[in-house]
Amino acid sequence: MPTFREALRAGAARLSAAGVTEALNDAALLLSFVTGEAPLSLRADSGRELAAEDAAAYESLLMRRAAREPLQYITGEAPFMGLMLKAVPEVLIPRFDTETLCEQALMRLNGSERVLDLCTGSGALAVAIADRFSSVKVYAGDISPNAVALARENASCCGVDVTVRQGDLFMPFAGEHFDMIVSNPPYIPSEDLPGLMAEVHAEPVLALDGGRDGLNFYRRIIKEAPRYLTASGWLLLEFGDRQAQAVTALLAESFEGITVHSDLNGMERVAAGRLKHGICA
Repeated sequence: MPTFREALRAGAARLSAAGVTEALNDAALLLSFVTGEAPLSLRADSGRELAAEDAAAYESLLMRRAAREPLQYITGEAPFMGLMLKAVPEVLIPRFDTETLCEQALMRLNGSERVLDLCTGSGALAVAIADRFSSVKVYAGDISPNAVALARENASCCGVDVTVRQGDLFMPFAGEHFDMIVSNPPYIPSEDLPGLMAEVHAEPVLALDGGRDGLNFYRRIIKEAPRYLTASGWLLLEFGDRQAQAVTALLAESFEGITVHSDLNGMERVAAGRLKHGICA
């Protein structure tokens, strides 16, 4: 049987040859998942031999990752804001980029608000906000029944209270008002979808396709949000590359104090604004 070191090297080489960008990291995470050992422990004890059953399981997972199946779907989990969330192939995988949106939302909360997370997907934003502020009333919605089921499961597993409803954007929340609305909606222009990296093609198109220019959901959310916000309520939106100017222009009609925030890679990623005085329903 190979040692941990040999298994890691061989696995990384195999994934690299298949075009996986972070081959060594992914090989280590897969080996960790199989053995139950932390990645650092694997390297510290790299001369130990891999058990036969672990070697077979590792081989099976390497095959899936080499076929460019996302790591999170293989392991069934994805980290977000210090939490470990469940991940399933029918629902978009939480990204580290979205932590910027979550952090900006948390900075504007004091713990007594009602918050709505639209296009919640896995429930990452809603669950992280509820985890940080147990007194905030958190609601989440998604049109996908798979997303709704996963968001509920993630809230339950993380021990937080989130009300999750199924429906198209604001439809499940008719007549309700919130102090803050956050959303990471689909924002990839339809014509760009075929050129995305292989792993993204494994994710649901419903959670990616933002229409011809990628802005379909922003137009709807920004237009409808004032009817669901309290006076001076916040709207925070994640957006894609080179969309900051278009999104802030849409926000300017009904929102003020608009700011744009960059992710850890220095890319403009989040816009935040407060409802102008006198515009709320």
